[in-house]
Amino acid sequence: MSHDWKNILVSSEFTLKQVLKVIDNESLKLALVVDSKNMLLGTITDGDIRRALIKNISLDTCVIEVMNRKPTVVEYGTPKNELLGLMEKKELHALPVLNNGEVVGLETLYQVIQPAKYDNPVFIMAGGFGTRLRPLTDSCPKPMLSVGEKPILEIVLTQFIKAGFRNFFFSTHYLPEVIRDYFGNGDKWGVSINYVYEEAPLGTGGALGLLPANLPKLPVIVMNGDVLTKVDFEGLLSFHLENKSSATMCVREYEYQVPFGVIESNDNEIVSMTEKPTYRYHVNAGIYVIDPDIIDSVKENERIDMPTLLERFLSDKIMIFPFYEYWLDIGRMDDYQRAQEDVKNLGVL
Repeated sequence: MSHDWKNILVSSEFTLKQVLKVIDNESLKLALVVDSKNMLLGTITDGDIRRALIKNISLDTCVIEVMNRKPTVVEYGTPKNELLGLMEKKELHALPVLNNGEVVGLETLYQVIQPAKYDNPVFIMAGGFGTRLRPLTDSCPKPMLSVGEKPILEIVLTQFIKAGFRNFFFSTHYLPEVIRDYFGNGDKWGVSINYVYEEAPLGTGGALGLLPANLPKLPVIVMNGDVLTKVDFEGLLSFHLENKSSATMCVREYEYQVPFGVIESNDNEIVSMTEKPTYRYHVNAGIYVIDPDIIDSVKENERIDMPTLLERFLSDKIMIFPFYEYWLDIGRMDDYQRAQEDVKNLGVL
């Protein structure tokens, strides 16, 4: 039984009889009417055709006369929870996916409610000392500090599991036995968890060199284990694949206002004055998608930070993935206290 949305694209010149054959051959119960550039003109369902027949409209009528010219659509990259909410609200079983008006897919209710499964490894960095959170981290690794009723690392793990990922690696160094004893091999969560151990801290990129050589040849999602976020991991991976990137870095917009008037000059002559200007930058969010070739380039026990590693491959297309969902890097005591409030108020869990 076919579920390929490309098979339900029909020309505006099709008759209702021709459209019926398309709908009958597929299992999606609708057709998408497009122009020569695949720009969506409208949709038509088997129900639309039945209602037309009841009104004595001939099957030889052009589909453009009967189609829905203002269907409910979604833009490419819309998160699954929004898709499901829209389908429930409108009582729809399928939604055309557009990119600037062009049809690029079809989301069905079955696809949305089916949990996705990804074989891509997820590598979570959990080896830091957490010195700025002492004395809380004197006997507990920072990723194992509780936010609400769960360790930070468990919150991160369960969010990946909800997104369909099941193959995990934890990088450990400080008090590794605390993490191993809690998570084991991942059976409790129905996933696989393996560990790499840094004899000495290797930086945010160096631990990649400790990953096993038999990893599947798929992009690896890498994330710091002290970050709470609601970023769309599936959307991130799709973005990486769509852009054929060698690596993708998640970034946040950071805004900084200079508290003084800024003066620009040329040879001591003022050329412009800006009162308390605001500057905006993209900052690293500690979440990446990395292709196997880059991972293979890291030597065992090589010490290197992720930005330095990615700088080696700038000519191989390194992309940024700006996101605006919740994100908190728990580095200081104030961040940790804020996380406790966010769990209650924002539903981070």
